[in-house]
Amino acid sequence: MTVMDRFSLTGKVALVTGASSGLGVAIAQCLAEAGADVVLGARRVERLDDTRRLVEATGRRALAVQTDVSDPDQCTAMVAAAVEAFGKVNVLVNNAGIGSAYPATRETPEQFRSVIDVNLNGQYWMAQAFGRAVTEGGSLINISSVLGLRPGGIPQAAYAASKAGLLGLTRDLAAQWTGRKGIRVNAICPGYFPSEMTDELDPREGELVKMITPAGRYGEPYEVGDACVFLASDAASYITGVSLCVDGGMVMP
Repeated sequence: MTVMDRFSLTGKVALVTGASSGLGVAIAQCLAEAGADVVLGARRVERLDDTRRLVEATGRRALAVQTDVSDPDQCTAMVAAAVEAFGKVNVLVNNAGIGSAYPATRETPEQFRSVIDVNLNGQYWMAQAFGRAVTEGGSLINISSVLGLRPGGIPQAAYAASKAGLLGLTRDLAAQWTGRKGIRVNAICPGYFPSEMTDELDPREGELVKMITPAGRYGEPYEVGDACVFLASDAASYITGVSLCVDGGMVMP
């Protein structure tokens, strides 16, 4: 195999949650450009049409499935729909997530739980459904955040806790599944990218983010998509249990 062969996803079937906007759209498009057929999941199923067209424009097949990852039954249904349509699943990018920004003394139990239920519990339910369906090995990629590694400067206890918990989940699943099931499990920790969540930042906060990022800018969504292609491919066949920061240098060892 050449190096380009190892990066190819031809013949693979990839699932992407949270594929209706933001990073999920770019991830799905990048996986398709690398050769994968892509199953798209999101609560707002009507917004998956644009993503589906982007995937199909690459010559790959796409399937849109309405999926609320906080519901384990819907996670199982998304994976089942993928297997029914394409015969197998090889890659899962756990991208669905929501944010919050409440001061810790005023955040209600309902507000905190709602974030944990999607960002942490939901990713686990999707991982379970995927792990049960994989028959020939595969790659699970959890989308965490740099806020799981360092404070963000604004109150985000639930979001930070969910993303930090996801890193622990990544390591545990890697230990359980890499040798036994042939499923590599890794996490990506994006920095700041244009998204519905960053659109809510005060412009002064946005400029501060750029100042503390060595690259001096927000990321481009395809830069996370490219990292997903790498971790999903045979080029990363000896990589498991890692947390890869795609953050312009914001978090350095």
